[in-house]
Amino acid sequence: MNVDLSMLENIDFEKILIEAKVLSKAETVKYNKEAKEKKMSLVEFLLADKVINEQETFKKVAEDKYHLPFIDLSKEIIRKDILQFIPEPIASSHSIIAFDKKREQLQVATLDPTDLQTFAFIEKKIGCPIEIYYTTPSSIANVLKQYHKSLKAEFEKITKIESVAGEPEKLKELAEDLPIIRVVDTLLEYAIFEGASDIHIEPEEKEVNIRYRVDGVLREVMSLPKKIHSGLTARIKILANLKLDEHRLPQDGRFKIETDEYKISFRVSVIPVFDGEKIVLRILNESNRVLTLEQLGFADKALASIKNNIVKPHGMVLVTGPTGSGKTTTLYTILNLLNKPGVNITTVEDPIEYRMPRVNQSQVNPKIGYTFSAGLRAFLRQDPDIIMVGEIRDKETADIAVNAAMTGHLVLATLHTNDAATALPRLQDMQVPSFLVATTVNIIVAQRLVRRVCPNCVAKYKLTREKVNELGKQFDLDKVMLVFKNQRVLKKGEKAWTDLYFYRGKGCNQCKEGYKGRMGIYEVLEVTAEIGNLVMKSVSSDIILNKAVEQGMVVMLQDGFLKAKNGITTLEEIIRVTKE
Repeated sequence: MNVDLSMLENIDFEKILIEAKVLSKAETVKYNKEAKEKKMSLVEFLLADKVINEQETFKKVAEDKYHLPFIDLSKEIIRKDILQFIPEPIASSHSIIAFDKKREQLQVATLDPTDLQTFAFIEKKIGCPIEIYYTTPSSIANVLKQYHKSLKAEFEKITKIESVAGEPEKLKELAEDLPIIRVVDTLLEYAIFEGASDIHIEPEEKEVNIRYRVDGVLREVMSLPKKIHSGLTARIKILANLKLDEHRLPQDGRFKIETDEYKISFRVSVIPVFDGEKIVLRILNESNRVLTLEQLGFADKALASIKNNIVKPHGMVLVTGPTGSGKTTTLYTILNLLNKPGVNITTVEDPIEYRMPRVNQSQVNPKIGYTFSAGLRAFLRQDPDIIMVGEIRDKETADIAVNAAMTGHLVLATLHTNDAATALPRLQDMQVPSFLVATTVNIIVAQRLVRRVCPNCVAKYKLTREKVNELGKQFDLDKVMLVFKNQRVLKKGEKAWTDLYFYRGKGCNQCKEGYKGRMGIYEVLEVTAEIGNLVMKSVSSDIILNKAVEQGMVVMLQDGFLKAKNGITTLEEIIRVTKE
């Protein structure tokens, strides 16, 4: 049976077949072993070796387990207008297809009747209720092929793209072609549905690859024919108000989509590459509510330190970490706590990522000389109480920020360092006098983002002796165990590393890879009198770090291990992000 079964990876068919009494537990163990030897999934093996009859088995599962009507669509041709009710990326990744519409009710066939989130999304999108049927893998595969034929036929009709590449009027015409509009709408809509932060549209020699960044990790979504690329680019340029006939220089723009459910901003970057123009769209959900410090992942002593230091009338709060580590989100969360009618808050950002009521936000524009330092200097003349500087990256900005903090303002800023202790010598490297660094910096937060374990498919496990030895080569496990004891996260009987339970997601239709959402792992360094004295002596970051740990600071890696022990993230994630 030549059916692509990759769509079934996130469905636990072993459990389903046992519950529907198709196979016994012993039989699934036996067949699982044989499937692994042949490098196949269980269902793939069972169908390929004709251990089960596909139609009979899935009909039995429909009736006995899910109590749903069954439909076999493996040889059916679905009307194009019905097919289009569910966008192709959702159909293929969630194993769900529309096959008929009766009495204002859309009939859909699925392999995962528990995927309530997707059903709710489809009902909202089409504005009418859906009736759910259970089907077979062959049915889903057959209908997915029809999507490709339908899209291919529409692309054939698209204006002769290659010959009009330089003509703005023709490109505009092309961008308003219905198939192009539908493809772009689907790409944007599906990215919002999947919770993506970025869309990458990458031209290659014969095709255009689409990738989404979800929870910080890029993943391929689909490939489209190369001939669609000019139309796709033109459509996005029109939305972002960019020059249609400029193909040699980078361009930046933005546009917004508002519906009853969401308000989304797209930041667009277009750059010429060898095979055309690469487009990256950054997705900013403006209707997202601002999270609390607790929801970001701060706890215990770290949380108390931040709350104590952000209410001080002056001084600096620094957030450090590499690009994409969530620094801006942390600063916005702090700003939201400080945003009261009695204070004047101003920000100098690059770019403004989220709008905040009552906050005077200003975006730098280096092309016209409006830099961080110029913006900061100007805002100091506007009677501010609190100033947020997007990034301190040069001596001039550092000088003005430190002087502002010294003269009665609370200054929030980001800095590019890998840990909290290094931020103090970094300011000294920017030629800020040591006594000013020691007296103005109140607190430093260093952070990384890790993916959260999906709550829908979480499972616990214990480490093997081999795995503990492997971890011991990378990390000081005795120190981590001491932190576990101090933080009282060990349960009864958990004495050695092989006694501890950790958690991971198995992968389901809600999450794909066992992860859903992200949170931070942190280290929070409060500049106490002793640490201030060390800064005055211009000591190394290692000495500062040792003193902070002595005073009770939990370092970022240990915070990560604590979150893995508590089932919030996985050990694999901690290893991935701390390798940096």
